[in-house]
Amino acid sequence: MQAAINAYSGSGGLVITYAGSFDFGTIPDPCAQWKKPAGDIVELKGKRDITIQGATGSAANFGLAIKADASNIIIRNMTIGLLPGSIDAIGIEGQSGKFPGYIWIDHNTLFSSLAECAGAGDLEFDGLVDNKAGAHHITYSYNAIHDHHEVGLIGSSDSDSSDRYITFHHNYYYNVGSRLPLQRGGYTHLYNNLYSGVMASGINVRMGGYALIESNYFENAKNPVTSRDSSAIGYWELRNNNITKPADFSSYGVSWTDPDGSPSRNASDWTTTAAYPVSISYSYTPDAPACVKANLPKVAGAGTGLAKLSCK
Repeated sequence: MQAAINAYSGSGGLVITYAGSFDFGTIPDPCAQWKKPAGDIVELKGKRDITIQGATGSAANFGLAIKADASNIIIRNMTIGLLPGSIDAIGIEGQSGKFPGYIWIDHNTLFSSLAECAGAGDLEFDGLVDNKAGAHHITYSYNAIHDHHEVGLIGSSDSDSSDRYITFHHNYYYNVGSRLPLQRGGYTHLYNNLYSGVMASGINVRMGGYALIESNYFENAKNPVTSRDSSAIGYWELRNNNITKPADFSSYGVSWTDPDGSPSRNASDWTTTAAYPVSISYSYTPDAPACVKANLPKVAGAGTGLAKLSCK
């Protein structure tokens, strides 16, 4: 795959179908996997018009990195899990003043393990979907993301908080720790996602960022919408989610903990803290949260034939 990317002129169109296999059952001890040196990464650096798609039944134990001014990149139908060492499953990061953008991450299955490894703290594995250093205009759709401590960040530090635009829709998160995402600055639109089994925190909006959180389904989730652990808070608009008021928390297994330090804010009153200040530049029709709960797990992730949710 790397050889094909390196030989590609850089624009005009390249489609790579990955048909490799990996038996995750050969990794009985996730902690031994985490301690290994960083594993293989395929780089898409400074090139455009590339699609990487997994063949039916394929599985990978390497990461994908979209870097510099790469654009018009599609990653879909890949199963990536239990990566060796500290590498992202799919990492998107600017380099040398160049910023990747216009990227679609669709129908992938990404995971590691919730094992608690001695000496690791909460970073047994790196991120599954991290966006850093000015990465912008990204859509995550129909991904199944599970069994991972810290899923995805937007901005590597509080100073990495540019005005990027990122959409998350119809993603299925289950048995996860936090960072769904961790958002520093910018604008996110999160609609029709299913958050099931969130152990530390969910959507964490910080550093003046704005999130439109619309028609999602939250269950068995701790701190599902919050702003914590940065030097400035962020803001959210809550619109038509399955939770509509604090009285719903007990019905859906939602709980809250006080953040350490300040400034911070929980959505424990389940109210909008600021109207979403930018217009949505695409057409969409949100599905009902109840349909998301009932049917999204059947169509999210790799191996579903790129199916989409039908609520008719």
